[in-house]
Amino acid sequence: LLGGEWRRGPGPSLRAPEPWGGLPRGRGKRRQQSFVSKLRDKYGPVYTVYLGPRPVVVLCGLDAVKEALVDKAEEFSGRGKISIIDKIFQGYGVAFSNGQRWKTLRRFSLATLRDFGMGKRSIEERIQEEAQCLVEEIHKTEGELVDPTFFFNSVTSNIICSIVFGNRFDYRDKMFLTLLSIFNETFTLMSSPWGQLFELFSGIMKYLPGVHRRVHSNLEYVNNFITQRVESNKKSLDPNSPRDFIDCFLIRMDKETLGSEFHMRNLVLTTQSLFFAGTETSSTTLRYSFLLMLKYPQVAEKVQEEIDQVIGQDRPPGLEDRTRMPYTDAVIHEIQRFSDLLPLGVPHIVTQDTHFRGYFLPKGTDVYPLLSSVLHDPRHFKRPDSFDPGHFLDARGNFKKSEAFLPFSTGKRICLGESIARMELFLFFTTVLQNFSLASPVAPEDIDLTPRESGIGKVAPPYQLRFLPR
Repeated sequence: LLGGEWRRGPGPSLRAPEPWGGLPRGRGKRRQQSFVSKLRDKYGPVYTVYLGPRPVVVLCGLDAVKEALVDKAEEFSGRGKISIIDKIFQGYGVAFSNGQRWKTLRRFSLATLRDFGMGKRSIEERIQEEAQCLVEEIHKTEGELVDPTFFFNSVTSNIICSIVFGNRFDYRDKMFLTLLSIFNETFTLMSSPWGQLFELFSGIMKYLPGVHRRVHSNLEYVNNFITQRVESNKKSLDPNSPRDFIDCFLIRMDKETLGSEFHMRNLVLTTQSLFFAGTETSSTTLRYSFLLMLKYPQVAEKVQEEIDQVIGQDRPPGLEDRTRMPYTDAVIHEIQRFSDLLPLGVPHIVTQDTHFRGYFLPKGTDVYPLLSSVLHDPRHFKRPDSFDPGHFLDARGNFKKSEAFLPFSTGKRICLGESIARMELFLFFTTVLQNFSLASPVAPEDIDLTPRESGIGKVAPPYQLRFLPR
């Protein structure tokens, strides 16, 4: 299953290196990156690996990734399958659809998110209000040791809930807590060794007991919750005054003819995609943020100095502060680069026969743009395996952009929520450090940054800290 060569039409073929299942897992981020680097050194920036019996093309480094996703954007714009969740999505919803369905849903989703404040002041105000709720909740811990996972899951989820469902949840709401637990468990299972094994041999393993069944039941539970919210919205829908994303979709459904892409299945699965991605990815990044601040307290102190100089203590942080806070901006960028949340990237497929760097790729070829290889490209980051905010600062201490900063991917499939995620990270991060100093029961040099799991995604290791009022 794992050997042999892949020959499809004219162009060179490569003997396949190890499949993803053979890549060293993230119980050592450097080990995995070193292995990927060795493959790139041996086979070049474009090579073939096998997911079980299935060949996929891997793209390494900024040049190859941008050439595919930007220069040949249309040809590489298809969405590949993630086997462990394909039973639920089956090509529906904005995240895992293709062709005209995807174009229609993405266009609608972007416009609707924008109308509800994405990139505008209203969403900034929502995040600022949620940040103050977070501060109040943290104060209740009274400096005791806590696991911050709950806090960060809650605040990021409430922002997307306010857009998708029209309201935020109380942090003690039982349904809210259940949904947060489901998202956390599902992301962890998808990124676990069993999740990777299922990706290799899904054709056989789908008939056997395993974590994939838990993932399926979790996502079905969320779908049922969303369906109930849709039915509730239908009963009180005012076409002239939509309250949330669901209302907007329902109004569009009423206007469309039979056979359009605006139907219940696409509504539920698009909402599921926004809800899950809008909660788990930003939450995990925030968890890494404060773990890194515990590991590097001198960085946290410099951020707080900049907060005190630019914002002070008499008002909450605002987005307009970012341009006057180059060090903090650099730290947040470096957190995203270093944490490398989706190391393999989300799979693409080629939408038509195409030639790429001397290879002939038939329509339907699976492609993995390795975002990790871009975020750790030594040609763009002097110390790619180290946490160093200097990667985003020039000699004068001004913020410096990097074209290799692609945590949200690039091209036609760039993350829908990039704008809102960037707002969340800045406002939540600065608000917490404006109000609290951090303390760990573990000495900085003994803090382990090794991910709990590293597969499709990277799961931050569990840790505890004290939030000490400033």
